[in-house]
Amino acid sequence: MYSTDRGIEELAQRREGESVSIEWLADRLQAFVDLNPAFEDAVERLSTFLARDDADDDPDA
Repeated sequence: MYSTDRGIEELAQRREGESVSIEWLADRLQAFVDLNPAFEDAVERLSTFLARDDADDDPDA
């Protein structure tokens, strides 16, 4: 188990049943990067992955 797995599991448990907006997620990611600039590249990669995730599944895209 990667250390990130524990964080992902905590997120799923604490926010279970909640719905969040993309705006909320973007604001939280930006706040995280503001507090932790060393993780800017990782957050950028995650954001790009999430933004393009459904497009990668479309063979016509």
